[in-house]
Amino acid sequence: MRMTRSDQIRPIRRWAAAATALAASVAVSACGSSTTPTTSASSSAAGGSSSSGVTASNAAATKPAKIVSTGKGGITLRVGDQAGTGAQALLTAAGLIDTLPFKVQWADFTSGPPMLQAMSAGDLDIGGVGDAPPVFAAAGGAKIAIVGALANDPDSAALIVPKDSPIHSISQLKGKKIAVAQGSSADYHLLTVLNKAGLSVHDVTLDYLQPAEGLAALSSHAVDAWDIWSPFVEEAALQDGDRILVNGKGYGSNYSYEVASKSSIANPTSAKEITEYLKVLDQAHVWANTHAAGWAKTWAAATGLPTTTMVKAAQDDQERPIAVSSSTVSAEQSLVDAFAKAGLIPSSYSFAPYTSTSFNSSLGGS
Repeated sequence: MRMTRSDQIRPIRRWAAAATALAASVAVSACGSSTTPTTSASSSAAGGSSSSGVTASNAAATKPAKIVSTGKGGITLRVGDQAGTGAQALLTAAGLIDTLPFKVQWADFTSGPPMLQAMSAGDLDIGGVGDAPPVFAAAGGAKIAIVGALANDPDSAALIVPKDSPIHSISQLKGKKIAVAQGSSADYHLLTVLNKAGLSVHDVTLDYLQPAEGLAALSSHAVDAWDIWSPFVEEAALQDGDRILVNGKGYGSNYSYEVASKSSIANPTSAKEITEYLKVLDQAHVWANTHAAGWAKTWAAATGLPTTTMVKAAQDDQERPIAVSSSTVSAEQSLVDAFAKAGLIPSSYSFAPYTSTSFNSSLGGS
């Protein structure tokens, strides 16, 4: 999430790219499998790439683009946020950020996987991510659990090709290079898109890029397609004229989650703060779903993108709070099995221990 003060605004195209070392470590473990796809990973910080899918600067993966604090009170809740799609801008837009009865330290990341790596390192209490990051984090041994869930609009995910691309069907992607953020929700979206067309990750070259890098690669035709989420979808389509090949309808899982560290869940003080935080955040999501223009205005200031682009993103990216349940476990287990089958994680495992229903009472506030 970006702040609304002018000295804190940074356009999406300039966001620092940082690939997740946690997902990369999982990829390394899987590299001994014959099902591992041919990949290349790029890191603007490292200035290089690796055919193993591991970025050259793992240490940078846990470092947020910036850290700021809001609120009043004593103990601080450490919240991981995602650049341009985060909770701080949403709470600000809804007028709810000052209702939290404690201080919040916001750490801004480029995507979910590096955020969960930081959480695994003990630097965060809670953060919002897509469906795939918890699967990769848990496969890598992270002590985390899903504590909140959201049902997403399928228009918030898309596989995009350049406006002048000759590709008009998924089958034409065979042998092509596709940009995607490793271990992200787009990673799973792309996997389901390929599989439903009778293709696998072996049939394409995956270029593991963070969002700003993926946009640049698509714009320069360094890749043939890019799988990504809002507001990057709307930026590419509305500002650059790129073409959406497929969105999330019939692909991916269309869920996202609030994930907390198990140590924070076990701590009575932080657990109480997490409950209150989820309650207020759910209220903000409900507000945004009926106030697209108001949300877009704050979101535009946070991302540096035009308000017209962000109005479309706000309409496409509506999220509805739902309970963490057996359906959550089933949805994430499907991801575990799919990634294991594709060789993108070493093996399948039970995802149930990485969920908690203890915070479902927060839904009463939404």
